Amino acid sequence: MGNQFKGILYVVATPIGNLEDITLRALKILNEVDYIVCEDTRVTLKLLNKYGIKKKLISYYRPKELARLPFILQLLREGKRIALVSDSGTPGISDPGYPLIKAAIEENFQVIPIPGASALTASLCASGLPLNRVLFLGFPNYKKGKLKRLLASLKEEPGTIVFYLPTRKLISFLEMALDILGNRKAVIARELSKVHEEFIRGTIEEIIEYLKGKEIKGEATLLIEGISD
Repeated sequence: MGNQFKGILYVVATPIGNLEDITLRALKILNEVDYIVCEDTRVTLKLLNKYGIKKKLISYYRPKELARLPFILQLLREGKRIALVSDSGTPGISDPGYPLIKAAIEENFQVIPIPGASALTASLCASGLPLNRVLFLGFPNYKKGKLKRLLASLKEEPGTIVFYLPTRKLISFLEMALDILGNRKAVIARELSKVHEEFIRGTIEEIIEYLKGKEIKGEATLLIEGISD
């Protein structure tokens, strides 16, 4: 379908840590748009201030996404150019954005991706695990029964399995994965592109032992090898 309207939604990837990890094209788009739709205005302002960009910001965060949708869509109907960003990485990848992107497409607005940083791809490329097949599951449901069923469904998965997890849940999650999936190779990637970037590689048992007694904050990417042929 052709674009009936002049409004354009740009889906702009932003740095996951180091503010220099932003593309020249992303900076150009952020300079040119009429509005920037962002998750936390304080976080986005740090990036914009570093590069001398001044724009009108619209907060768009969970669970308020649907409440802001009519206002943003009306701006697009008026022909405004809007950049969608999240606090870090690529919008919609376990971050706010999907409802807006879906609604914009349904109304035939042009949706243009501006590629860049992603914790998913950054952790995968340096993990040392196979990349020919990858299953990304984002943040799982932590209710014990549902988590057990999810892990049980992955027993025969041949691809590298990727989760996002709060670090406080790493040990309990890994213990359940060990019980259900066995002692496979795994990798934890945390603080990517920051001063304390860390990759923890080993078997699930080895990683559990390494984590015990350590206080690790924030979020991490957990990668687990698929079943061997």
